[in-house]
Amino acid sequence: MDKPELAAFLRSRRERIGPAEAGLPAGRRRRTPGLRREEVAQLAFISTEYYTRLEQARAPHPSYEVLAGIARALRLSDAERNYLYRLADVPVTPPGPSRVVRQSILDLIERLPTTVAIVLSATYEVIAWNHLAAALLEDFSQRSRQDRNLLRREFLGPRSAGGRVFGASDGDQFARNATNYLRATAARYPDDPEVQGLIADLLVGSPRFAELWQAHEVAAEPALCKTFDHPLVGLISVNCDALAIPDRDQQLILYTAPPGSPSEEALKLLAVIGTQELIQ
Repeated sequence: MDKPELAAFLRSRRERIGPAEAGLPAGRRRRTPGLRREEVAQLAFISTEYYTRLEQARAPHPSYEVLAGIARALRLSDAERNYLYRLADVPVTPPGPSRVVRQSILDLIERLPTTVAIVLSATYEVIAWNHLAAALLEDFSQRSRQDRNLLRREFLGPRSAGGRVFGASDGDQFARNATNYLRATAARYPDDPEVQGLIADLLVGSPRFAELWQAHEVAAEPALCKTFDHPLVGLISVNCDALAIPDRDQQLILYTAPPGSPSEEALKLLAVIGTQELIQ
């Protein structure tokens, strides 16, 4: 790791970009060109202290995720981003999909009491969820890592025997989209044993996945709405939004019911009921 050159490169990139380019207000008159250190740290979701130490050549080895956040904050080109990774002695291609959810995302989903929110890794593993997601879908804390993977659930679980995962109405569309997404993930992480192991398991265990995989599709058509058949409250129709978290290669999935609809009332009831079982 070339700490002096890394520090100099970061300073030069920070000084060339103005607040407006980074989506920040210009504010009062600035004594130095470009962004302030605390602004870069804020945009990269790291501490100001750590970023300052990077520019002073005093910081410990940064992770791929930290560098990706800084590259995004400084609007680096592909060549500049790759140079940044080389200076830090970090592989340009990450070792594998990140499963670490940023604290700000964890805080956000807990502040959405009437929204079902989950975070998916690049391999479609549910790695974070809020209270309402546990109530509508299932309590993921009671599941192993493998069982929290929605691709395994779709192709190797009850759905493969004719059931519907979480009682959702869009099983076939989800299967296609998730397969296409996994193919793109495999291209980003060609040497990751977990990604390759997942693909191998699905190919062996699911003819339906094998057929979709052989189509070599990579484009996905997201479902804009879907209906869940919940055992306690019945049918719940929701709008679906998938928000990318680029620096972690993750997706934030949000399910919301139309205001004033019966589905909204059902979600409110589920928020009270939680994950308790139906008493016979």
